[in-house]
Amino acid sequence: MKIEDLFKIKGKVALVTGGSRGIGEMIAAGFLANGVKVYISARKEDQLNQKAEELSEKFGGECIPIHNDLGTLDGVEELVAKYSSFEESLDFLVNNAGAAWGEPFESFSEGGWDKVMDLNVKSMFFLSRNLTNLLKKNASLDDPSRIINIGSIEGIQVPPFETYSYAASKAAVHHLTRALARKLVSENITVNAIAPGPFPSMMLGPAVNHDYSFIEKTNPRKRIGSPEDIAGLVIYLCSRAGAYTVGDTITCDGGIVNASSSNWTD
Repeated sequence: MKIEDLFKIKGKVALVTGGSRGIGEMIAAGFLANGVKVYISARKEDQLNQKAEELSEKFGGECIPIHNDLGTLDGVEELVAKYSSFEESLDFLVNNAGAAWGEPFESFSEGGWDKVMDLNVKSMFFLSRNLTNLLKKNASLDDPSRIINIGSIEGIQVPPFETYSYAASKAAVHHLTRALARKLVSENITVNAIAPGPFPSMMLGPAVNHDYSFIEKTNPRKRIGSPEDIAGLVIYLCSRAGAYTVGDTITCDGGIVNASSSNWTD
């Protein structure tokens, strides 16, 4: 391989769950800009279809929407069936769909716990398992298929908000990533996780009234994340450059976890 082709992913096929907005949209855009055929799934159909059309036009590629709710096992099976009706194989699975829930400790509800755990952990496991056969199709020793799980720095350090189920779910995602990596590496499927810090999104935005200025001031890099930050990391993991990285959880947070002496909202 030529060294200039290390990050080439053109011609591959990806599925990005929760791909119509936020970090999922950023990842889908990065794939499309680099010649990947992308399927995005989301729960809100109108928004999903609009985003798929917008991304296809912007990058001149194929962005195909799959309307789906991954909050249940029926939803997982439905997504696998719908995707399989389009494609016989899959190169990259990005498990990005997720939910957050904030509530005071004293009144934290069972519903807020179960909703987050079901989508963030249970559905991630079963979707990965049920797509394994498709991921095996084109996988090889030199060019494995990839599963990338989107975790969070809240699964690494104590979160600043009362998001108990979310933090616990993301810690579970990181450990599940290691367990899946051990199981699937012999099948030429690598599994890794990314733990993002603050990015502009509908998950973080409402918690800070969409004012990120104080987060920027305390971040070692003095800014929040950009689409290039998360897309670049995903492209690395999916390219030849990242083919030897297995079972890792990589922070993408501007140094909050590893280069700061304070919490990101201090």
